[in-house]
Amino acid sequence: MSEFDFTQRFLFDDTDVRGEMVSLGESYAHVLAKHPYPEPVAQLLGEMLAAASLLVGTLKFDGLLVLQARSSGAVPLLMVECSSDREVRGIARYHASQVTPGAGLHELMPEGSLTLTVDPKQGQRYQGIVALEGASLAESLSGYFDNSQQLPTRFWLYADGRNARGMLLQALPADRLKDPEAREANWQHLTTLADTLTAEELLGLDNETVLHRLYHEEAVRLFDPQVIHFRCSCSRQRSANALVSLGKDDAQALLQESGGNVVIDCQFCNQRYSFDAADIAQLFAGGGSAAPSETRH
Repeated sequence: MSEFDFTQRFLFDDTDVRGEMVSLGESYAHVLAKHPYPEPVAQLLGEMLAAASLLVGTLKFDGLLVLQARSSGAVPLLMVECSSDREVRGIARYHASQVTPGAGLHELMPEGSLTLTVDPKQGQRYQGIVALEGASLAESLSGYFDNSQQLPTRFWLYADGRNARGMLLQALPADRLKDPEAREANWQHLTTLADTLTAEELLGLDNETVLHRLYHEEAVRLFDPQVIHFRCSCSRQRSANALVSLGKDDAQALLQESGGNVVIDCQFCNQRYSFDAADIAQLFAGGGSAAPSETRH
């Protein structure tokens, strides 16, 4: 396996189908290190990280992709962000007493919903919502694309608390195969072969070996990997902007309620940003967010 986290695109030369594979180790470890997740939650969060990384590879945009799943169950929230620069972060909220060993998607997130948001720096924001109806996150995402009437897309996602891996197949507009029946038969053929892929194979083998096992009779081109890494987008400036948005009176009231020191925690990475009375005064005097005192995050 590669020593770095990456996505890798592949194409079937004789048909109109593309694919993408993702391998996450270090960035997955960074996400898990921030919170003491039970194993089933860590696995589900890993699958979500892999899914977001795959989806970014299918889009041509400059901005942020957000996958968010909500439910009334043991895991009320899963959220992963992946930027077009392939910077990823994620978080899960869970009720520890309700998480049972070996629990899957249905047990952890009953009657849940999945929201996909694409937020470009330029242009219109897009958001789609679908019920978490599949037996797994991969099935639910595949169903999302079926319901949205976009290009047929299938996902295979696995995570074990150490590595998060995934594969995506997506039909392309008709070019090499024009006949609708031939296109459908080919799509079924390729996805049926992919369904034979086991968690052990995807988590334990490199991409070349996986593709050879599945598609040794197909003409497959594997492209260069694209590096992915963990990065949290929080900052002292963003925290300061949140305080400014409250207004001067509310910010000063919050300062008093907090005993003279407002602390803003980042839920994703646990970074803490502290603001004392001098910092707050400087913010509303237009002096910026750099602390004038010894206070630092």
